[in-house]
Amino acid sequence: MSISIKRFVLGDISTNTYVVTDDISGDCAVVDPATEDRELSEYLKDKNVKYILLTHGHFDHISGVKALKDRTSAQTVIHSEDADCLYDRDKSLFSWQYPDGEQPVCRGDKTVNDGDTLPFGDGEIRVMHTPGHTKGGVCYIFTNDRVIFSGDTLFRLSAGRTDFPGGSPREELMSLSKLAAIEGDYKVYPGHGEETTLEYERRNNRYVKVRK
Repeated sequence: MSISIKRFVLGDISTNTYVVTDDISGDCAVVDPATEDRELSEYLKDKNVKYILLTHGHFDHISGVKALKDRTSAQTVIHSEDADCLYDRDKSLFSWQYPDGEQPVCRGDKTVNDGDTLPFGDGEIRVMHTPGHTKGGVCYIFTNDRVIFSGDTLFRLSAGRTDFPGGSPREELMSLSKLAAIEGDYKVYPGHGEETTLEYERRNNRYVKVRK
């Protein structure tokens, strides 16, 4: 499998929304559509969007889901622990950011858990449950292409905050150790900020240690 990745920085908190395209089949997956966006819509106009992959359920990663679902036949994928964020404005923190706003409400099509896989092109996407930032945080691993979409679990030289409801410093550190223990190097595309690599974070990120 060979993929192409296009990044859009969207919304009030500069969230990374990624479009992953399988170069052979042309199938696409959109990771964390942060908000409805004209440029993103135009880019996807002639593409076959197979999945909407949600790394977790906070508003700045899901507020574009409904608009995207209305235009495509994509399956919305989210961990079972965060599934209700798609329609619960308190759990998604939408009400915290926009007290008078109305969250675009929808439902997930497929809830996933640790170790689940999704077919994509001639390969698969592996789900790794990485709680800590939220209870249902996940990373999506494109094993053949050695790519990880880490959401708000792992950032370049940093890690996701744990002071929101459902957050846990202990679980966050365990999730980072789980990522660090993956064999070999991977490109890492986080929910905010610049891309990095797993090996760079192992060497330089003070939060990333393999704990035995």
